[in-house]
Amino acid sequence: MGSPWKPFLLLSVISGLSDLARAVAARPISYAAVLRMKPDSSSSAHDSRGRSRQHRGGGLVTPDWPAFSSHPLSALNLLSSQEDYRSEESEEFGPVFIHEPDDIMFPLSSDEKKVVMHCEARGNPPPTYRWFINGTEMDSEADYRYSLIDGNLVIMNASETVDHGKYQCRAGNSFGTVLSRDALLQFAYVGAFSPKARGGVSVREGQGVVLMCTPPPHSPEIIYSWVFNEFPSFVAEDSRRFISQDTGNLYISKVQPSDVGSYICLVKNPVTNARVLSPPTPLTLKTDGVMGEYEPKIEVHFSPSVLAPKGVTVRLECFALGNPVPTITWRKINGNIPKKARLRKSQAVLEIPNIQLEDSGIYECKAENPRGGTAFKGHLQVYTLPQWVRMINDTQMDSGEKLQWECKAMGRPRPTYRWLRNGLPLTSQGRLELHNGEMTIHKVQPMDSGMYQCVAENKYGSIYSNAELKILASAPIFVPNPVRVIATLGKDVLLECKPRASPKPRITWKRGDRRIQLNKRIILLRNNTLKIVNSSRADEGNYVCRAENQLGSAEMTAMLWVKEAMRVALSPSRVEVTVGESVVLSCRATHDTSLDVAFQWFFNQKPINFHHDGGHFESIQTQSSTVDLMIRSILLKHAGKYGCRAQTSADTVFAEAELLVRGPPGPPGVVIVEEITETTATLSWTRGLDNHSPISTYNLQARSPFSLGWQTVKTDPETVTGDMESAMAVELNPWVEYEFRVVASNAIGTGDPSAPSRGVRTKEAVPSVAPVNVSGGNGRRHELVISWEPVSEEFQNGEGFGYIVAFRANGTRGWKEKMVTSADSTMYKYRDETFPPLTPFEVKVGVYNNKGDGPFSKVVIIHSAEGEPRELPIDVRAYSISSSEIRVTWKPPNPGPGKPRRYEVSFWKDSEQEESGSKQQTVRNETSMILTGLEGNSAYLVTVKGFNSIGHGPPSAAVTAKTRKAPPTQSPNNLMWIQEGNNVSLSWDPVKAKANESDVIGYMVLLKQEGRAHNQVTRTINPSTILSLPEGGTYVIEVRALSEGGEGAVSSQLRLVTSSGVRAKSHQCSVHCQRWTALLLVLLVPLASW
Repeated sequence: MGSPWKPFLLLSVISGLSDLARAVAARPISYAAVLRMKPDSSSSAHDSRGRSRQHRGGGLVTPDWPAFSSHPLSALNLLSSQEDYRSEESEEFGPVFIHEPDDIMFPLSSDEKKVVMHCEARGNPPPTYRWFINGTEMDSEADYRYSLIDGNLVIMNASETVDHGKYQCRAGNSFGTVLSRDALLQFAYVGAFSPKARGGVSVREGQGVVLMCTPPPHSPEIIYSWVFNEFPSFVAEDSRRFISQDTGNLYISKVQPSDVGSYICLVKNPVTNARVLSPPTPLTLKTDGVMGEYEPKIEVHFSPSVLAPKGVTVRLECFALGNPVPTITWRKINGNIPKKARLRKSQAVLEIPNIQLEDSGIYECKAENPRGGTAFKGHLQVYTLPQWVRMINDTQMDSGEKLQWECKAMGRPRPTYRWLRNGLPLTSQGRLELHNGEMTIHKVQPMDSGMYQCVAENKYGSIYSNAELKILASAPIFVPNPVRVIATLGKDVLLECKPRASPKPRITWKRGDRRIQLNKRIILLRNNTLKIVNSSRADEGNYVCRAENQLGSAEMTAMLWVKEAMRVALSPSRVEVTVGESVVLSCRATHDTSLDVAFQWFFNQKPINFHHDGGHFESIQTQSSTVDLMIRSILLKHAGKYGCRAQTSADTVFAEAELLVRGPPGPPGVVIVEEITETTATLSWTRGLDNHSPISTYNLQARSPFSLGWQTVKTDPETVTGDMESAMAVELNPWVEYEFRVVASNAIGTGDPSAPSRGVRTKEAVPSVAPVNVSGGNGRRHELVISWEPVSEEFQNGEGFGYIVAFRANGTRGWKEKMVTSADSTMYKYRDETFPPLTPFEVKVGVYNNKGDGPFSKVVIIHSAEGEPRELPIDVRAYSISSSEIRVTWKPPNPGPGKPRRYEVSFWKDSEQEESGSKQQTVRNETSMILTGLEGNSAYLVTVKGFNSIGHGPPSAAVTAKTRKAPPTQSPNNLMWIQEGNNVSLSWDPVKAKANESDVIGYMVLLKQEGRAHNQVTRTINPSTILSLPEGGTYVIEVRALSEGGEGAVSSQLRLVTSSGVRAKSHQCSVHCQRWTALLLVLLVPLASW
C-alpha cells in the first residue's frame, strides 16, 4: 500500500499519455502507412537499407507487444511503441504497381465497343497516371473516346485502325515516376471471302491437286476446315487428304473418282467463334486418261527456320503429292525426336508439346513411295522471354555514399539492359556509371532520389524491376522518448540509443549532468548501446543519450529501475497417470509486488493452444501470482515436458515438470517373415513402447485376398507372452498370399497394430477340400450332365488346379474318370449312345493340382437326360369362338421318355404354307390356348407339339377350324327414349347384317355413370329395353349389335342428366336432336329445386 514507487509511476503514466496525445495529434493515420509498417532498423540511418518493391503492402507487420501490458510501466512502453508505429503510417513513398496492363485481344464483333486497359499503383501521395500508345502520350481531353478512371484507360468505340498498338501506363507522384510493361491491344475479327465465283479444277485420276483457300483478312490466326458438297459434310483427313493449318489449302495427294464434287473452305476465328464459308470450288476429272505413277513432291512444309517460345506446343507440317500415296516419316538430325512428341494426321504433322530448349535442332520430314522419295529440313529454335534472376530493391542512403545496384535476367537470346529514372532513359555520365545490368552512383546527392527501373529485354519481350532511392538528410530524432527500462537485480542491462538521423550522428551518454565514465561494468557497444553489467539498485536513475550531426541534435532519456529477481515453482515436478485420468499442475511465482506477472503454458517447448486443445487443457488463475494447468481425459500423446513461463516487465523465468502416461502398448516394430511353409509362417518383430505398463501378450493377425479384413491366427506356442519377439502362425492355407501384423496388450488394454509385413505366399500342397453340391440331370438324350460348386481359389493349394469327375452306372464296379483342367469349371457332360434315358449313375468329383490328387466328394446318384418329348399330344381340337379367335384344346401325350414342359401351337390359313404361319407357346404345361388376331370367315390349320429344355417333340396331326364371319359394321341408329323418374325406355332401329357378316343374335346396352367405375351391361334379343337409373347424375348410354362373330359397331353416345322427381319424354329423334334433348334435360335440372 505504501510503496514509494507509486507516485513516481503515476507521474510517468501522465507524462506518457501527454506525449502520446501530442504525437497522435501531429500524425494523422493513413491506410497506406499501415500497409508499409516495418520494424525499426539499425541504430543509425546512415546504414544503407534495402527492400523489395514487390513486398510492399504484402501484409500487416504486427508489433511484438509485451505480454504484461496491464502494468502501468508496460502501458507506457506500449504507448511509446504505438507512437513509433504511427510515425511509420505517415511515411511517404513513390509509386508501386499493383496491376499493370495486360495484352488484350478484343473482338470487333463485341456488342460493347469498350476496351479497358487496367493500371493501378499505390503510393503516398497517391499517384497520378498518364498513358502512351506506341511511345506517344495520349490526350484524353482531346479525344472524347478516351477517359481515365482510377488509372484505368477506357477506350470507347475502339477501332483497329486507330487503337491497335502497344500501350504503357506511367504512374507518378512527388517521389518519382515508373513505367509499366508494354501491353499489346489487338482486335479479333474475320472478314468475308470474296463473293467472286471460283473457277473449277480439273485433273486426271491419280494426279495430285491443291485446292486454294485464299482466306479473308483476319486476326488472330484462324482454324481451317473444308466442306465437301454441302454443309455439314466435312472433308475427313487421312494419308491421302490433308488440310494445312498454315496455308489453309486442301491437299489431295492422289485424286480418286470419289473426290469429284464441290469444295468449300470454312474458316473459324477461335476468339469470336465466327465462321465464314468460301465460294465453292468444283473438282472434276479429265477424260483423257489416268495419271501414271510418279515420285512424291512435298507440297506443304514447315518453315526453314521455326521460332517458338518455350512451353508452347509446336506443330510441324509436311505433306506430299504422289502416286502411290506417299508415306511421311520424321527424324531429328544429330539427335532423337523427343519422346513427348506425337504424330498427327497420318504422320503429316509432328506435334511437340511443352517445347523446351533441348528440343531445338534440325528436323527432317521425308516423303516416299515406290517411285522415289524427297525430303525437307528445317531448323527449330526455341526462345525464352527474359526472366529475373536478381532484382533491385528500395534503398535509403546518406548523402555522399556510393550506390551499387545490379539486376540480372536470363533468356534466349541473352537479354540486354537499360535503365530509367522517373520514366526517362539514363546514360553513363559524371557520377553515374552504367554497365549492362549494373548501375553505380558515386557520392549520391539528394537530387539522385527518385524511382529507378532496370529493363531487361530481348527481341521477344521485356521485363521491369522497380526500386525507389531515397537520399536521407535529417537532424537526429528519437522515437519513442523517453524510454522506461525495468531490469532485474544482478542481470545485465542494455540501454539502446537509436536516433533517426542522416548523416550518421555522433553519440554521447551522460547520467544526470555528468558524462558517463566507461569502465569494466559500464560499456559502450559498437551500436551505441550502453551496457551495464551486474546491475544493482545504485544504477537506478535517468540516462541521457545525445545525438548530433551538422543538421542538429537531440536527446533521449532512458529511465532505469532495478527490481528483485523472480522465482517460479512448478509442482508436482514429476507425475505418473493412466490414460483417461486427469491431473493438475500448479505454477507459483514469487516476484516484486509492484510488477504484474503474466503466465504462459508450454508443452514440449511449444505454447499450448487452449482454443484448439480446450477439450483436454484448461488454464485456471487461482491467485494473482499462481496459475493451474488442468489436463483432463489424458491420452498417450499428452506425455512429455510441461513448462510454465512467468513474465514481468523486468524478468522472465521458466520452469518444467514431467508427465508420464501409462497406457496400452504402442505398435510393435517391423514384422519380418523369417520362414514360410505350406501352412505355417515364422514371424519376428521388435518391441514397441510399453507406455509404462509391461507388455503381457502379443496377438498375431493375418490378411489375405480371401479374408474379411484382419483375422487372428493360431500360433505356436498357443500364447505369445510379452517377453517374446517371435512366434509361428499355424493352420494357414497353402498357396495363399498373406500379410501379417502384431498387436501388443498390457494390463491397461490393447494397443495399435504394427505396420503390415510384406506380402508372402505359403508353399504349394495337395488339395484338401473336395467340391460340394454335386448334382446334375437334364441335358440332351444320351447325355449325363454333372455339375458342382467350384472350389474357391483359397483352397486350391497350388497351380495346375483342376477336377476329376468319376462316374459309373448304378450296379457296375469300374469307375470312369475324366479330367477337367479349368479351375473355374462347374459342369461336365458325358455322352454315350448306349445307355437309355434316365439311367442312374453313381457320381463323385475330386480335385488335383501340380502337387497331386486331393479328396473326392461324397457319392451321389444322378440320372442321365430323359431327352426331348417322343410322343405327340392327343385329342387335339379347335373351334371358332369369334371372327378373330379360335380355341384349341388337347391332352398330354402318353407317358414315355421326354416329358413335355410346355407346348407350342402352330397355325396357318389353309390357303398358305405352314412355314408362313405363326406360333404361340404356353406359359407352363397348360392344355388349351386361344388364338387371337385371326382373319374373319377364314379356315385355319392347327398343330400342337410338346417341348422341354432338350428339344421339341413331334407335332400332332393338323386340325381345321374356321373363324366366324365378322360382326356387323352398322351401328344401331335412331335411338328413342322415354324417361319416367329413374326408368328409361330405350329403343332403336334393328341392325341388318350384310352377306359377309355374322347374323345379329341380340344387342348389348352399356350404361355407365360419370365419376363411377362400375358399368351396367344389359343384353336383349329385341331392339329395345328398359334401363333403371339408380340415382341422380350424368349417364352415358351405348348400344352394340351382338353376333356369332362378336360385337358390332357402337352407336352414338346418349347422355342423360337426371335428378330425383324429374320426368322427361322424348319421341323419335335424330342423333343431332339427342344433343338438344340432353341440353333440355340439363336445363330442367335446376327447375326441379323450385
